[in-house]
Amino acid sequence: MRGIRVLQGFVLLCILMVPVLIIVFLKTMTTNTYDIPVYYESGVDNPLMECDFVENEQHRIPSFEFTNQYNEKSGSEEMKGKITVVDFFFTSCPSICPVMSTEMERVNDVFRDIDDVQIYSISIDPEYDTPEILMKYAELHQATKDKWHFLTGDKDVTYDLARCGFILPAMDGGDVPDDFVHSDKFVLVDGEGRIRGYYSGTQREEVDRLIVETKILLYGKE
Repeated sequence: MRGIRVLQGFVLLCILMVPVLIIVFLKTMTTNTYDIPVYYESGVDNPLMECDFVENEQHRIPSFEFTNQYNEKSGSEEMKGKITVVDFFFTSCPSICPVMSTEMERVNDVFRDIDDVQIYSISIDPEYDTPEILMKYAELHQATKDKWHFLTGDKDVTYDLARCGFILPAMDGGDVPDDFVHSDKFVLVDGEGRIRGYYSGTQREEVDRLIVETKILLYGKE
């Protein structure tokens, strides 16, 4: 029995060491670099979106301020100097949101004790998703306080932020949950407000990649 416990402990240690070894490898092996892109360095060229983009200038997340599940203000100011993983969802979503939120639980768990990483899940149905509703949803998904923020705010501001800030599609569904349109993407944003990656929140392997690249931004050199 003692031998089994020792073996189990060794296996667990190996599993925990894998991300660290990946980061050390990427930092020390100069011929094997892992390049995390900076998106929209020369501005956003997207004629389908009615946004006031600045040409030939690095795109950054614009200023915004919403309310989280604790009735506290959270927004772009609280993103400064931190890595933020962002998605757009709504609590009554009948399709992809439950899967996305379950996958985001994994991100929450991995970075639970790391203050420099946070999560913003922004509701595209703010009229229904009050802080009280978001609190119940947060508890359902075991969100860590001060880590995973479920945000609600002005509807027009929310949709402009999705389309013009995070460069994601979003469409109001009115009173019909099935008519809401939003992306399944998780967006990785660095401490300077630059978008560093897009990942499908419905695909486990994509979320695995998000977790690895978040760790590289956190511990590695760009």
